[in-house]
Amino acid sequence: MGKIENIVFDFGGVLLDWDPRALYRGYFRDDNEMEYFLANICNGEWNVRQDAGRPFAEAVRELQEKYPQYRDAIQLYDTGWEKMLKGEFPRTVELLKQVKADGYGVYGLTNWSAEKFPIAFARFGCLKLFDGIVVSGEEKVAKPDPEIFRILLRRYGLDAGTCIFIDDSPANVEAAAALGFNAIRFDNIDNVRARIAALTCQ
Repeated sequence: MGKIENIVFDFGGVLLDWDPRALYRGYFRDDNEMEYFLANICNGEWNVRQDAGRPFAEAVRELQEKYPQYRDAIQLYDTGWEKMLKGEFPRTVELLKQVKADGYGVYGLTNWSAEKFPIAFARFGCLKLFDGIVVSGEEKVAKPDPEIFRILLRRYGLDAGTCIFIDDSPANVEAAAALGFNAIRFDNIDNVRARIAALTCQ
């Protein structure tokens, strides 16, 4: 483990508040039906394939053929996607600005559709602060696959042992740690700040 030089941030759930319920609460009259739809139809497993490069048009068509009774709701996942982005997490953005001002390199490693990421990038100024960003949909490989971490390291000439990696997914944190990153599970901002302080004071 070397001296910490870089901080790598996940985006959704860490810097940005992304939640499909922000869109579908305005569509479904019944919260139980909404939860069923998000757990069983447009669910995380289906969505991560878009994060890994599958086009939305193909993904939507596949589900509409399988669940014609939800045709419009499935289409909305694509056409209404921006409404799932509720906003920034201000305290994490503050942390990002602080570590950048302190001289650390700041990088993004995100599972995100290549089609949808430009929407977020245009909307949120915090994303323009990064020295480099790797987007899973552009690389066609998603966390926790070790290859996407290696892409980040190769592209920007980073050493995992000098990087702190922050993510809200336990699987992603475990994958990063296995590659030598100083990996922190994002549970709450105060804990994350304390962990960063401990690592950067070594």
